[in-house]
Amino acid sequence: MSGANSAISRRRLLQGAGAMWLLSVSQVGLAAVSQVVAVRIWPASSYTRVTVESNRLLKYKQFALSNPDRVVVDIEDVNLNSVLKGIGAQIRSDDPYIKSARVGQFDPKTVRMVFELKQNVKPQLFALAPVAGFKERLVMDLYPVNAQDMQDPLLALLEDYNKGDLDKQVPPSQSGPQPGKAGRDRPIVIMLDPGHGGEDPGAIGKYKTREKDVVLQIARRLRALIEKEGNMKVYMTRNEDIFIPLKVRVAKAQKQRADLFVSIHADAFTSRQPSGSSVFALSTKGATSTAAKYLAQTQNASDLIGGVSKSGDRYVDHTMFDMVQSLTIADSLKFGKAVLKQLGKINDLHKNKVEQAGFAVLKAPDIPSILVETAFISNIEEERKLKTATFQQQVAESILAGIKAYFADGATLARRS
Repeated sequence: MSGANSAISRRRLLQGAGAMWLLSVSQVGLAAVSQVVAVRIWPASSYTRVTVESNRLLKYKQFALSNPDRVVVDIEDVNLNSVLKGIGAQIRSDDPYIKSARVGQFDPKTVRMVFELKQNVKPQLFALAPVAGFKERLVMDLYPVNAQDMQDPLLALLEDYNKGDLDKQVPPSQSGPQPGKAGRDRPIVIMLDPGHGGEDPGAIGKYKTREKDVVLQIARRLRALIEKEGNMKVYMTRNEDIFIPLKVRVAKAQKQRADLFVSIHADAFTSRQPSGSSVFALSTKGATSTAAKYLAQTQNASDLIGGVSKSGDRYVDHTMFDMVQSLTIADSLKFGKAVLKQLGKINDLHKNKVEQAGFAVLKAPDIPSILVETAFISNIEEERKLKTATFQQQVAESILAGIKAYFADGATLARRS
């Protein structure tokens, strides 16, 4: 090889090595920067939630600015990618709290998100660890400043929950049901609980049907039917696509002095074969079957998926098993049996009896409570049925028929002092 060719080869070798070194350095730098994979915004009348999902735990700080009112969130060492840049397009005109949003590179290490507000808010920020397919999440909830003064009782309950004071505000009743003629002495108060919501989609069928959407539609249909009954009053734990912690759902039922609590869901399992409708009640002594235990664990994970703050977690971890009255569980089983019988007229039953497990949402100590699994959304045929107005209406009518049958069989109203 000539001297000239040798020099050219050495230069090419050095150039190639330099390019490889620069590439490796850039890849290391990129790996050290967090990547946002999704931004989701959930506006609702009670509060608006902003979720930033990323591949790594985000380091952030939040502060407020005025004239106009704004909430600012600075995130360190994150890539300003197209996902973050698209946050402004996600703001809806009907959002009660956020007017607009923008994002930009504030300095070489900081990405700044700015939310312009429609009203004064109290931001609450917290991080959620990876769970159920979600990566690291930074959550910002925007609550109205005067939640306690609002007409919506859910706002006050959420504020108490976030402060860890929910159990103080809604103490369990010390008395069981007292004699009283159902529907005569006063209206029967029914709390409907459409499961999941907001960040928590619930189960998702093969054709992307979301449990949270289907059960809200069924609950609205059932509410419309109950409102036509002269001797009944009906409330819902949620009437929009919003995440409500399990304990707040129970507390809202107690706050409204409900006589019955009906949590509405669409079942799912690890395979697509299981089908049929089911009804569940609370158990303080373990689940009545492996499937019931699995389902309770799945439903109880709603708070982890939907996302609760640390103060809320303290209340979630507080068990109420020792306060649950055996009489209330017996009434729940009786109520569940009446509803299951009616569901059997419009759909196959997965089990011919009311099953029991430790469902957190059924733990009101003084309210007969059931969880209705309308059908298996994981079953292809039942997913199709759940999407139809006909089946949704049939389910609603069956639950109402079960409520009527329960009281026709001599059930009494609980005393509400």
